[in-house]
Amino acid sequence: MDAFLSFFETMPIWMKAGWVFFVLAVFWVLEGYYRLVLKPYDKWKHAKVNLWLLLFVMIINAVFGLITVGIFIWIAEAEFGLLHLFEAPVWVELLLSLLVLDLIAQYFVHYLLHKVPWMWRLHIVHHSDKNVDVTTGTRHHPFDFIIRESFALVAVVIMGMPIAFYLFYRILSVLFTYLTHANISLPPRLDKAISWVFVTPNMHKFHHHFQMPWTDTNFGNMFSIWDRLFGTFVYKNVEDIQYGVDIADHVDDTNLSAQLGIPFNRSVRKKRS
Repeated sequence: MDAFLSFFETMPIWMKAGWVFFVLAVFWVLEGYYRLVLKPYDKWKHAKVNLWLLLFVMIINAVFGLITVGIFIWIAEAEFGLLHLFEAPVWVELLLSLLVLDLIAQYFVHYLLHKVPWMWRLHIVHHSDKNVDVTTGTRHHPFDFIIRESFALVAVVIMGMPIAFYLFYRILSVLFTYLTHANISLPPRLDKAISWVFVTPNMHKFHHHFQMPWTDTNFGNMFSIWDRLFGTFVYKNVEDIQYGVDIADHVDDTNLSAQLGIPFNRSVRKKRS
């Protein structure tokens, strides 16, 4: 187990970036064979704005990486955090850390991004995509992503976890983000069975429906247990899903400057239907 975790702790930057593009490419290819939505659209034009936003995210990620190193050094020296209060096997500590990271840095902050008005204005960019596919997983306003990363650091400090746990979480998070946004169709029974524990492609698609109440459901990234526990889980007929968000459907979802300007665009209504 120590050797397994050491691998993530010593993983070079090029390999981390390579993982992002590898997973992105795998699901891009699979979308050509196992599509959930058959609606035709210009896939490369659609991907362009999302990949530009990915570039911004990766730059922010690099900055947070420097901050993160300092935090982990402090945690180790001060022995701060819940993991320092008890003894448990490494795999138990890792599982607890993943659960807390998924709860705070994914579910909870995602819930706030929908419920706090000024945060929602930033998050609209992610929901404005009218053709959800694997590249939609990269579609975040830079300020939206900064908020998410800040909450991840809060979870790190609360748990007092080693950096290897956090890096392993990041690798898993990339996989689930691209999997759940990918325009792929799993066998319905399999998708629904897996959704009892993990977030699945069909399950997350309801979250991208253009109107309430589905827009405010299925906030999880890896574990679906949080949505089930807090009453935000939904699983209906996937054929009824229409992508986009009603308050910003008039904004060009393939125009980068228009998307970056959504939080400040007065034509984007405040209330959702």
